[in-house]
Amino acid sequence: MSKEAKKAAKEKIILGIDPGTNVMGYALIITEGKQYKLLQYGVIHLKKYGTHELKLKKIFERITGILEEFLPDSVALEAPFYGANVQSMLKLGRAQGVAMAAALAREIPITEYSPKKVKQSVTGNGNASKEQVAAMLQTLFKLEEIPKMLDATDALAVALCHHFHEGRIQSRGRAAGWKSFIEENPGRVKK
Repeated sequence: MSKEAKKAAKEKIILGIDPGTNVMGYALIITEGKQYKLLQYGVIHLKKYGTHELKLKKIFERITGILEEFLPDSVALEAPFYGANVQSMLKLGRAQGVAMAAALAREIPITEYSPKKVKQSVTGNGNASKEQVAAMLQTLFKLEEIPKMLDATDALAVALCHHFHEGRIQSRGRAAGWKSFIEENPGRVKK
């Protein structure tokens, strides 16, 4: 195996997605070991499409195009947060599902992260604002400026979170593993 082939085998591309029904953020990073760099990030504008069905079709087409162009090794998505508006939640879940289906159709592994986990991974504070996340990403990736649409930086945060947690057991708590699970869920363990 050549030196270039070995290096290419260690490099991974991660697509991060911040699902949305009016604006969907996406970001691609390339990683090698602990190193990472930005390939591309931006937003998919969906507000101009009249029906929810047409928005879903456009999400599928755009995500498919990104997958075909960059051939990511994995896809990371921000899990929808629970809100009071059930209809909004349903639409957001559909948008996320369509993006997931595009990746799964190409047999690309997907991972979901809670908004709190993403913020914690990037800033050290699970309750950080979108602006704080964007500012930290600007520092980490040496970005000249923060985009107007923070959905793009949210997607970048999801991709970076995946890089930080890739290969680890995922849990909802502070640390992964059975010991952590038992400590956090004493009522769910039979003795």
